[in-house]
Order: sequence, then C-alpha cells, then structure tokens
Amino acid sequence: MAVSETDSASVRVKPKERFDFFHDERVRSIFYQLLTAGTVGWLAWYLITTTAHNLEVRGMNTGFGFLTATAGFDTDFKLIEYEPGIGTYRRIFFIGVLNTLLISFFAIIASTVLGFFVGILRLSSNWLVARLALVYVEILRNTPLLMQIIFWYVAVFSILPRVKNSIDLSGGAEVVFLNNRGLYAASPVPGDLFWMTIVAFVAAVIGVFFLSRWAHKRQDLTGQVFPTFSASMGLLIVVPGIAYLATGSPLDWDIPSLQGFNFKGGVSLPPAFLALLVALTFYHAAHLAEAVRAGILSVDTGQSDAALSIGLKQNRVLALVIIPQAMRAIVPPLISNCMNVVKNSSLAVAIGYSDVVALFMQTALNQAGYAVEMVGMTMAFYMTVSLSISGLLNIYNKRVQLVER
Repeated sequence: MAVSETDSASVRVKPKERFDFFHDERVRSIFYQLLTAGTVGWLAWYLITTTAHNLEVRGMNTGFGFLTATAGFDTDFKLIEYEPGIGTYRRIFFIGVLNTLLISFFAIIASTVLGFFVGILRLSSNWLVARLALVYVEILRNTPLLMQIIFWYVAVFSILPRVKNSIDLSGGAEVVFLNNRGLYAASPVPGDLFWMTIVAFVAAVIGVFFLSRWAHKRQDLTGQVFPTFSASMGLLIVVPGIAYLATGSPLDWDIPSLQGFNFKGGVSLPPAFLALLVALTFYHAAHLAEAVRAGILSVDTGQSDAALSIGLKQNRVLALVIIPQAMRAIVPPLISNCMNVVKNSSLAVAIGYSDVVALFMQTALNQAGYAVEMVGMTMAFYMTVSLSISGLLNIYNKRVQLVER
C-alpha cells in the first residue's frame, strides 16, 4: 500500500518542544536542591553565630585553643602514654577515642559471631536447644542495655575473688589471672627480628586469598571441592612458624606476677572494660540472632532440599547454600547492629570506663569548659565512625545482593 506524501511528511516532522522555565522538570529539580542547600546553610550559620554571641555575652571562652592546654587529671586505662600535668586535652581526646574503638572492635566481632551462632540455634530441630536460644533472645532483647551493663559490673565482676585469691584462667600455667580488679595476662615482647615473622604472616594471608579464589574457580569448573579451610590454616601456621624458628624465636613474654597488693607486668583490663564488653556482646548478639533467623527463613526450602538431594551434608548445605543467600537479608540489619554497638558504648559512663564520653565530654569538660566544642568533637567522632562502618558494609551489601538481568 502506497503512503502519500502528506502522511510521510507528518511522520517525519516532529513538533518543536517549547521550553517553559517555570514548568521544566530539570529547572524545578535544580531550584529545589539549591533552595534546600541554602536553607540548611542559613540554619547552620544562624546557629553558629547565635551560639558564639550568647557565649561571648556570658563571658565564656570559645575556640579550640584548649586542646593544647595541659590536663591535670589521670585515667586508669589508656593505650598511649600520658602523664597528668604534662599531657594535653588533645591527648585526652585521643585516649578516649582509642578506648572507645577498642571496646567497639571486640564487641562487634564477638556479638557478630555469637549472634550467628544463636540465630542458627533458634532453628535447631532439637526442642531444648531451640527453646534455650529463644529464652536467651527474649530476655536480652527486652531488658535495657544500661541495666545489663550495671548488672555485669556490680553483680559479676565486682564480686570476683580478691587479688591474692585470683582465678588462674590458664589452667595452672599462671599467665592469665582474673580477680575483682580486672584481667591480667602475659604480654608479648618482640625481639629485633620479629618483623620477619610478621612479614611471613602477611605473605601467608595473601596466599590464602589467592588460594581461596583458585579453589572457587576450580569448584565452578570441575565441581570438586578443595579443602580450603585446612590448607589456609596450614599456610597461616606453617609459614610464620618457619620464619619464627629460623630467626631464633625472637619473642619473649612479660608475665604478670603478684607483688604486694596487685599484679605487676603483663597487660591488664579493668572490670569496667570486661563488664561493658560482655554486656554489649550479649545484648547486640540477641538482636542480630533474630536477623539471622529471619534471613535463613527467607531462603526457599527448595534450595536446601536440592542441596541435600545431591549428597551434601547438612552443615555444608548451611555453609554453601543457605547462609550465602541469607546474607542478602542479614547484612542491612547487621550494619545497624554494628553502628549501634559503637554508639551504645557511650553508656560506659555509668560504670566508669574511660571512653571518649566519660573521659573527654565529662571529666575534661568539667575542668576546661568549652562545652560546645567538646560536645561537637564527640558527636563528630561518633558520626565519622558510624558512616565509615556503614560505607564499608554497604560495599559488601552490594556484592551479595541479587543482580537483575
């Protein structure tokens, strides 16, 4: 059928779009973004100038010059050198930051491991095991964290035996002791050539990474499973061990010994640290356990049935089939859980652990003043740590999510 010239012209010629400045979608988008940014900037400027004016009217000092002033108080737990009357408030801030990061690091690792373990137990076919896990989750989740911290500090670690009757946790080797003043353990004293052992360990870690990638590719191509775990453990133990023995075992130990009324030498952790670590671990593990249980239940039962039908054992099905798919639902609440561990560590002020809140925003603030600056620095620290955790875990979250085609 022939097409007339009039019809073909009407098909080819498109009407010109008329640009309307006030109704264009792109213009509106840019306008509202600029309006929002301007409003936020104006509010920030208004708050800063008003606060500075009010402080000046009341004769209060402002600025960050106090960071170079010497602090006249000491702390019972610190990871870097500090002397009262010589150290500055900047160093006090760093001590508090390091103490907060230390307790948060161990609490995140311990709560993640325990949370996965309890979450899997919640789905156990054993009635008693599943009910015990349920009781643990319901009790820990439904009681305030502050009460749990105080309970562990007052009712557990404060009533431990005295120093002379310390509990030997090393089974008679007398290198790890626990008493009402804390935990005392032997600390390593590296020699001159110990760096070679560290280099060997780093090389072993790199080898484990490439071994794992090779094993995955081999399994995808041939279907044969390589014992990655045992081979990796062999690399991590044998390679640094050979370097350690070849360099003459350049590592000594500073063993704590009872001298007078307390132990001297080694490394020690105060009761407040131990109570806070246990409370944060148990509380956040209970929350994570429910996320793990929900993530596992979100995987279709046909996945496990198919894996069992080809001869995989139950533990291999869980490790290779169920957990990798469940991580898509577990990672988002895991991110929130890790961030909450860091923020909830600020409750350490209730039992006297020297975190950044108790040390910098309380003791230092009472002595030096500068409330706005100190509170702002503390808030900026927590915000930086939370955003860093969120950013790193979101990278992993994107890798485990389903890719739609």
